[in-house]
Amino acid sequence: MSDPTSIDRATSEDVLRVRDLVVHFSGRRVAGRASTVRAVDGVSFEIARGEILALVGESGCGKSTIATSVMRLTQPTSGQILSGGEDLAKLRGAQLRRARRRIQMIFQDPFGSLDPRQSVFDAVEEPLVIHSVGATPEERRDRVMRALDFAHLRPPERLARAYPHELSGGQRQRVAIASAMVLGPELVIADEPVSMLDVSARSGILRLMVDLRDRLGVSYLFITHDLAVAWVVADRIAVVYLGRIVEIGPCESVVAAPAHPYTTALLAVTSEEDLPTEGDPSPTGSTEVLAGETPSAVNVPPGCRFHPRCPRYRTLGEPEVCRVSDPVLRAVSGNDGLVRECACHFPEGVS
Repeated sequence: MSDPTSIDRATSEDVLRVRDLVVHFSGRRVAGRASTVRAVDGVSFEIARGEILALVGESGCGKSTIATSVMRLTQPTSGQILSGGEDLAKLRGAQLRRARRRIQMIFQDPFGSLDPRQSVFDAVEEPLVIHSVGATPEERRDRVMRALDFAHLRPPERLARAYPHELSGGQRQRVAIASAMVLGPELVIADEPVSMLDVSARSGILRLMVDLRDRLGVSYLFITHDLAVAWVVADRIAVVYLGRIVEIGPCESVVAAPAHPYTTALLAVTSEEDLPTEGDPSPTGSTEVLAGETPSAVNVPPGCRFHPRCPRYRTLGEPEVCRVSDPVLRAVSGNDGLVRECACHFPEGVS
């Protein structure tokens, strides 16, 4: 029999499969006609047990909408979100609540995600109460103290009595992590969990998250705009542009030898000292920084949705195929010998 005070270890080999996820919203009426915001436009990926998959892209690319859709905080328009033998996109009521015990979320803002009227103990205990976990108050207390200790909030007996205003930003985010972990989830969705923290607090939070993955077998869907942060924590990186994944593969291939010009552009604005130093980390291809902003998700460009901003498109003489044909993800083998998937008519460094 398992220890009732322990945080359960994830056991599923395949904790999440997302297939053809579409999330469209009704936009403003333009010239008397209703418009559609194509926030997520056909996204597929999977996350294995104990794996960290990072979704990377500029603000407005759709990565947070993907995250909230998996959590069912946003209702998908179509597609499948498969976890634990269920399609989360179809669940309602009590079934959805039970499924959410397996999938927890850490939000970006550690100052806004905690109720200032709740003590640390109350904040971490709340998920146990909502999901009726723990037969007695003593059992719930043991679970809370264990979660605080796992989150390096020590001594937990003292920190449990504190309130959010008494904590630093890093400590508040550790409370949010303890609250997510106390149920023993299979998957944690982390939406920009370090973007509002200072540099020293960021490194501690990232180390903690990787340590919890190693100790508990939990998987992460990690949302970030920073490729350097993704490199630190993730096993694989999926680069998102205008509602689509344009490149996905192992960190070492995506960072050291990107195939898609958008990935190359993201690397061009990433500090070199934050990138890997072993081997040859220098990304291949153009390092030209992108001009302009991401197009509106209401008016997605025809053909390749990246071509209006693509340096490679201009270098190749603006080929017609980029303007008329929307590329799909396909497996490519780079000169580094690693395989990744890339949605580009002219991927870089493909052997």
